[in-house]
Amino acid sequence: MAVGFINNFGLKRGALASCVAHDSHNIVAVGVDDADIVEAVNMVISSGGGISLADEEVKLLLPLPFAGIMSGNDGYEVARTYEKMDKQAHLMGSILSAPFMTLSFMALLVIPEIKLSDKGLFDGNRFEFTELMQK
Repeated sequence: MAVGFINNFGLKRGALASCVAHDSHNIVAVGVDDADIVEAVNMVISSGGGISLADEEVKLLLPLPFAGIMSGNDGYEVARTYEKMDKQAHLMGSILSAPFMTLSFMALLVIPEIKLSDKGLFDGNRFEFTELMQK
């Protein structure tokens, strides 16, 4: 597990989590407090994969049980759930046009600048782990 700080998601409350996290599809989460982050991550784990949103008021989940990135449900149903979650993320303060899509790329190491991996922070410009995280 690795932990880092991320800014400019704009969240004022709650947390988002997803295992749609290129390339490794490990769970990646962003939030404003530990309890909501843990809740969002545990929702993804308990569903066998997916995207989730958790705050004191609302808990939403889009299960993606096939390899953690696909659903066997009707595409329109999946789209409605995703749209509802996207709207809720904006109500929680997200300033991003696509918060879950943005979250999915936070772990993609080959896109510069700094990315978070299970081995720590990775500098995509220098293509190496940062000295800050090396032991």
